[in-house]
Amino acid sequence: MQKNKYYFVVILSLIGGLILAGCGTQTASGPAETQAPQSSGSVAAEVVAPTEVSQGTAPTETSAGAATASVSFSKDVLPILESRCFNCHGGERVGNGLRLGSYEDVLAGSENGPVIVPGDAAHSLLVELVTNQKMPKRGPKLTPPQVQLITEWVNSGAPNN
Repeated sequence: MQKNKYYFVVILSLIGGLILAGCGTQTASGPAETQAPQSSGSVAAEVVAPTEVSQGTAPTETSAGAATASVSFSKDVLPILESRCFNCHGGERVGNGLRLGSYEDVLAGSENGPVIVPGDAAHSLLVELVTNQKMPKRGPKLTPPQVQLITEWVNSGAPNN
């Protein structure tokens, strides 16, 4: 019984830490708050939504564009893919026909179809798999800030920048 309580407390602490870390990241970046409800769970959306309402619609839309436009495929996203995904989806290895070595490769998708929907991270398989930590299967998982960068890049229309 004592052991179960310990595991329960540890799990709750980890979940709470992840929520706080996500909130801290969004708060520190300022304008990125408007993207959080699209890519985060309902808890974060509830926390961020009141701030957005008080700011008004026009500044929020402008801020959202500025926040996501700053995510660069070549400087931010590609290095993440190279460090975490290339073992199975780079070079000679192409699991499920998916190559992640260039912008064109990412847009081409896999033998099962597209892996990103530009402008819609919620319907992008790549975002779903890294968010749920189902990918990469081998090696270290992506960190929450890395997942957030990829999510913001996709939500901003997945520009080739």
